[in-house]
Amino acid sequence: MNTVSESIVKDMSLAHSGHLKIDWVKEHMPVLNRIRERFEKEQPFAGLKVAISLHLEAKTAYLAKVVQAGGAEVTITGSNPLSTQDDICAALVEDGIRVFAKYNPDPAEYKEHLIKTLETRPDLIIDDGGDLVTILHSERRDLLSQVRGGAEETTTGILRLKALEKEGKLEFPMVAVNDAFCKYLFDNRYGTGQSVWDGINRTTNLVVAGKTVVVAGYGWCGKGVAMRAKGLGAKVIVTEIDAIKAVEAYMDGFKVMPMSEAAKHGDYFVTVTGNRDVIRKEHFEVMKDGAILSNAGHFDVEVNKVELGALSTSKRIVRKDIEEFVMADGRKLYLLAEGRLVNLAAGDGHPAEIMDMTFALQAVSLAYVNEQYQNIGKKVLNVPYELDAMVAQYKLEALNIGIDKLTDEQKAYLDSWVE
Repeated sequence: MNTVSESIVKDMSLAHSGHLKIDWVKEHMPVLNRIRERFEKEQPFAGLKVAISLHLEAKTAYLAKVVQAGGAEVTITGSNPLSTQDDICAALVEDGIRVFAKYNPDPAEYKEHLIKTLETRPDLIIDDGGDLVTILHSERRDLLSQVRGGAEETTTGILRLKALEKEGKLEFPMVAVNDAFCKYLFDNRYGTGQSVWDGINRTTNLVVAGKTVVVAGYGWCGKGVAMRAKGLGAKVIVTEIDAIKAVEAYMDGFKVMPMSEAAKHGDYFVTVTGNRDVIRKEHFEVMKDGAILSNAGHFDVEVNKVELGALSTSKRIVRKDIEEFVMADGRKLYLLAEGRLVNLAAGDGHPAEIMDMTFALQAVSLAYVNEQYQNIGKKVLNVPYELDAMVAQYKLEALNIGIDKLTDEQKAYLDSWVE
């Protein structure tokens, strides 16, 4: 396979920079390194084609190389137009991985890259947000027959998968990696919490302490964003549609109110819901002058950009990844990274040590699907607990941390109903 001639990337001369980035994260991903050693010996993907759609930066690149080390012919594309890093793409091509991705493609190019990735006729897929699965189940059903199954990274993608499953239309098994303990407890909470504020802070260069932050959604990602905002000295308001999560946010020490009220108070807004129109016309109309809007959900639909544009009398780019919208009354509202994932579109995404566990789960889940796809059925399934626990154990060993083990007597006590 001549990956240089078959790939679509911006500039192969950027490869050296990409290799340096990949080498850096490799040094900080001990769990994935251990999985790679296992894959090199066992070759679980020998003779198979794997298609990957993920945020195409250094950590993702190393996952692709680990899957390749397991014997796969790997093709990769981005899962968001603004999170692709062109130097990473060039480096992967040099390493023998086919790439269809560029930073900030237009919508037609972005779609073309997804379709070209699927036209390699993969046996297995890793998806992020459900783009590959959606295309396979709609306009390119001709490419379905060879797919054994795959793994999904995000809440948004799992919602799409479960909708397919509910309608009886899902054509192959998919592992819901996002729902694994080692994903949502660490990646969603600590990864999103840190990387969202990395992206906001490096983009705005403004202080957070003393400001009011409105976090829309109190799932695991929202919890992380709110926790980090509090740590930076902000006053935090949470908006929710789920009564249980709203009580949890209240018990965690945050104010809880509807967005219609929160919109009047916020200096920063971060949406983390996976839904559309979370911040819309009625909210823009009551916001403070200078309010900063950002999104950490998968798609750029949580902040309604169409209504924001319609309300404005003028708009301009005032700083990289910051667009200013001037309202009729003179107020200025600022949208970060076009409303796309602020931690990736305006930053480098989650820390390497966090993605180490998540991508280890992706790798072992893909191997599990390949082994069991004929027995699983066409459904969305959880990461088997033993794989989740194995990743956690590898992480502890990398940290040189030991834990207790049950004695035989303790096991017997827990297994018995007799006192």
